[in-house]
Amino acid sequence: MDRKLVAEWLGTFSLLATVIGSGIMADRLSGGNVAIALLGNTIPTGAILVVLIMVFGPISGAHFNPAVTLSFALRREISAGAAGLYVVAQVLGGIAGVLAAHVMFDHPVIDASTTVRTGLGQWVGEFVATFGLVGTILACLKARPEAVPMAVGLYITAAYWFTSSTSFANPAVTIARSFSDTFAGISPGDVAVFVAVQLVAAVLATGFFGWLLKEDRGA
Repeated sequence: MDRKLVAEWLGTFSLLATVIGSGIMADRLSGGNVAIALLGNTIPTGAILVVLIMVFGPISGAHFNPAVTLSFALRREISAGAAGLYVVAQVLGGIAGVLAAHVMFDHPVIDASTTVRTGLGQWVGEFVATFGLVGTILACLKARPEAVPMAVGLYITAAYWFTSSTSFANPAVTIARSFSDTFAGISPGDVAVFVAVQLVAAVLATGFFGWLLKEDRGA
């Protein structure tokens, strides 16, 4: 279990260092063009997910996401106790990744976000993003397990652009990004609803795709 928790901590650390670091770099180099800044934030995030899932998948399953861990717990593929430890490692790793990005870019280490992300459109965006992410993982695990890293990376790359919230789709990422008043941040006051929506989406996606992917014994 120790190796699994370290893998979850380090993977989520690396994910958030990438999300925040690339957000800062993109914002600084985009000349005020928000579309270019978002693109500069999107590509590294999708790319690092492919790498991290390939590296840490054999060790911990490469969840890096409490919503994904919840899904696997509901499917009884991870115990409740182990799931709780995974979530702690993910949240702490994510926060550490944010702080590391701040240090790398000479940004104040502790800097709560002031970026407001709220409203029905944003919440629906988070529901769609998380539902689709969990569905992507479950469907690929059944049909083509080797494709999971690429599928997740591509899904998040797309969801950055087709969802109104830019696809956080991850409670640990959401919590960690509230510690960063940068391009990728979210106001601490907006975190709770985002996380609630993500968890609900994960539960519903687990149930729906469990039904959708169930083999027909009569076939």
